[in-house]
Amino acid sequence: MAEDVASSTGRATGESARLAWVDRKLVSLCLASLAITVVAGLVQVSFGSYSMSVTQAWQSVLDPAVLLNPHWLLNFLLGEGLMRTVTGFEGALPELPTTTLIVWNIRLPRVFVAMIVGMNLAVSGAIFQAVTRNELASPFILGVSSGAGLLILLTLVVFPAMAAVLPLIAAMGGMGAFVLVYAIAWKGGTSPVRLVLAGVIVGTVFQSMQTGLFFFADNIGVVQSAIAWTTGSLTGTDWEQVRTALPWTIVAMFLALVGARQLNVLLLGERTASSLGMNVERMRFALSVVGVLAAAASIAVAGIVGFVGLIVPHVVRNVVGSDYKRLVVGCLFAGPALLVAADVGARLAIPVVMGGSGQMPVGIVTGLIGGPYFLYLMRKQEQLGEI
Repeated sequence: MAEDVASSTGRATGESARLAWVDRKLVSLCLASLAITVVAGLVQVSFGSYSMSVTQAWQSVLDPAVLLNPHWLLNFLLGEGLMRTVTGFEGALPELPTTTLIVWNIRLPRVFVAMIVGMNLAVSGAIFQAVTRNELASPFILGVSSGAGLLILLTLVVFPAMAAVLPLIAAMGGMGAFVLVYAIAWKGGTSPVRLVLAGVIVGTVFQSMQTGLFFFADNIGVVQSAIAWTTGSLTGTDWEQVRTALPWTIVAMFLALVGARQLNVLLLGERTASSLGMNVERMRFALSVVGVLAAAASIAVAGIVGFVGLIVPHVVRNVVGSDYKRLVVGCLFAGPALLVAADVGARLAIPVVMGGSGQMPVGIVTGLIGGPYFLYLMRKQEQLGEI
């Protein structure tokens, strides 16, 4: 009996030790972020050409005809063809009310894409801030955004027939730019300073090439589409974008959580990390790939949304501290909250302020938020830069 009690006590103590990093500040941050995401998401699904109240939107989101029907859920998540292949279902899907169809087919996917993109950019920014040991780093500090933007513009201007595979092209551009930056920074190894400088060089050259490509576009539609991609926009997103980004997001978030301990060690500096048995170059490259994968997944479905990967890790770090277990988990919740709320502002700014019917790219809203926030940080903190 005593042995059983001791064994149970030991297990409880071990579980408590494993969860010791979960503190009140982290839980409060996650709950507050979740509340913002839910409220902003409800506002988002309530507005559109088909008007409905927040109550109707809430009822449509929680409609049992969808939530309790696995065929409908899999139809949204996998697509109808794959759903029928997986389940063997051959009949007709049951009819849904008009409001439920509008919410689930058109409006809710945009909220999910915003959540995925916010999560990816926030965690990617946190990773690059550890890899470069610089709290001013972002997912695009290593040339990811400029490489993706250049290939997007090149496709739209020179190879418009390939516009259907823009998400894949964007991801390839981001990954290719990162490999180029790493190759430039390599000199018997890399360092945070060389990586940042190489990223600035590659980003500047690629952005100049992007600007030059605009002069070769003779179609206003191509120019508008390119601006939407390079500014960052969630307009027109649907379940296809969710299905495109979700698998890569799951992989990237899992690897980021697993790599939290290594990120903490990298913050100690190269000499300390090496003395603890870490292969610094291999680990820096591997973690950078995780950051690029997360950023590329967001670029592939929403274009280049700026400042999220810069703002969110800062906010979370100020609340929960620099421990990367807490930081990554905080970014998983705070990133979606910021981007879903920003997308509400992007969607409603023109109709509410100007009385028009257009929508603003969400990247403009995140930029308008990010600029003043960093001006505030600059005025408040005497030392801003190295972590």
